[in-house]
Amino acid sequence: MHPDLPDPDRLRAYLERIGAPDPGPPDLPYLRLLHQRHQRTVPFETLSIHLGEDIVLDYAALVAKVVDRRRGGFCYELNGAFAALLTALGYRVTLLAARIHGEHGFGPPLDHLALRVDLDEPWLVDVGAGRFADFPLRLAERGEQPDPGGVFQLTETPEGDLDLHRNGEPHSRLELRPRSLADFTMACWWQRTSPQSDFTASPTCSRLTEDGRVTLRGDRLITTGPDGRREETLPDERAVLAAYREHFGIDLPPGNPVTGRYAHAGDPAAARELCPAR
Repeated sequence: MHPDLPDPDRLRAYLERIGAPDPGPPDLPYLRLLHQRHQRTVPFETLSIHLGEDIVLDYAALVAKVVDRRRGGFCYELNGAFAALLTALGYRVTLLAARIHGEHGFGPPLDHLALRVDLDEPWLVDVGAGRFADFPLRLAERGEQPDPGGVFQLTETPEGDLDLHRNGEPHSRLELRPRSLADFTMACWWQRTSPQSDFTASPTCSRLTEDGRVTLRGDRLITTGPDGRREETLPDERAVLAAYREHFGIDLPPGNPVTGRYAHAGDPAAARELCPAR
């Protein structure tokens, strides 16, 4: 893999974006810190799909979205940008294809991008799964691996892939052959256009927090923490816009395709403007 690596100024800006200290040695403690900080500051989000924004699988463009635009993305974007950051810091990074397990089994080939980072042993790194381990997982370990995000376990399949389980439930199936970012172009197009894709159904934004997770799905704000799960329906577009700012640092203009549909909930005049009588 030969990404367009961030220059020193961009590298510092990326580290500032995720609240990480100045570059340390490319070792496991620093990798663990980066992995958790990235998930706590850069949200998993599908807003570009619903805003009509283009999604370009180019390392420089992905880093710019995270650093300059203060946005997140889904797996190809987040793990693509993170791969560029790690490589610039001196880590050996390999892109891996995976299939996320959902309601109907494993998704189509290449519907997920994960990373392998080689130190003294190989590590599974993933800041773009929406829900994953806080810290990297040992790729060669076949026993249970406890983590704040759950108990994870990798098992080998007869075909030579690896199945990842979280809390005893299937999470994803990993291929072990190296991939390039371009390999995921068609899968990314499918995720952002197909009616069968989970990403086209409703805009989603989710971020790891210090004591759980916060997710905004449409107008539903979901928080999990030590006291359990709490869900509330936000009353109008103003509340949805405020939730994006407060929880994810994302500023959207009123009436945009993501939040504009909720304007009528608390403002009938806005509803008439957005949906005039015919």
